[in-house]
Amino acid sequence: MTQTSTPPIIRRLAVPGATLHYEVRGRGPVLAVIGSPMTASEFAPVADALAADYTVVTYDPRGLGASPIDDPAQDSTPELRADDVVAILDDLGAGPADVFGSSGGAVTGLALAAKYPDRLRTLVAHEPPVLELLPAPEVERQRAASRDIVATFHRDGPGAAMAKFMANAGFTQADGAVPTPQGPPPSPEEMARQLAGLTRFFQHELLYTTTYLPDIAALKAAQVVVGIGADSEHLITHGTSMALCHQLGVEPVIFPGDHGGFIGAPEEFAATLRAALQH
Repeated sequence: MTQTSTPPIIRRLAVPGATLHYEVRGRGPVLAVIGSPMTASEFAPVADALAADYTVVTYDPRGLGASPIDDPAQDSTPELRADDVVAILDDLGAGPADVFGSSGGAVTGLALAAKYPDRLRTLVAHEPPVLELLPAPEVERQRAASRDIVATFHRDGPGAAMAKFMANAGFTQADGAVPTPQGPPPSPEEMARQLAGLTRFFQHELLYTTTYLPDIAALKAAQVVVGIGADSEHLITHGTSMALCHQLGVEPVIFPGDHGGFIGAPEEFAATLRAALQH
């Protein structure tokens, strides 16, 4: 299918403790495309590519992007984020929906599958960082690494914390993990927004996402597809995704690119996702 360029419908939804910004494109079965801390903007190209076949829903998780939060100190747990996704589906009047989650959004999807199994048709969990499923010595090392990243944020700021986070994840400069900025420098407002997003991620999300332990029994009772990037073998999320496959007794679906393949090749990525959902 060719990519649509129709602007999305923008909606806002009041939920306990926050106001959610979400976007709707296309027509057909509902497909929620979610990230964390990634917001709707990062998924716009792949959402456009899917909109010919699905009603595609993207959103800004609470406290990020255009979704303000009442209490900035509130922690972002996978279960709370799953509550918000279900609230959006309720607002749309949607029945059971397909869900594609990437990275922290995949962990949100795992929590949704366990907590709200009747709201899910198929979950495609793309490279969830479920570090607790790794072998015991690696789990301990990763817990310590996550705590150190958060401590680095508080001590040395977001730049140093992000450098440690990306290195621990397996990215290098050669991977384009720290791209050269293009165009004019960000405005003071944009810089403030980026800092707020990083602060929320390091202070209130990272540890809750990486220490989430999936409910394997609940996931085995659901329709769960695990996706892994073709170029992700060097990333920690390749190991976590394979560990989840082992626990579920399934083979992974290979997607184009690496952890952010939906950004670099949205049409090809959408085609693989479409096939995974129709399997």
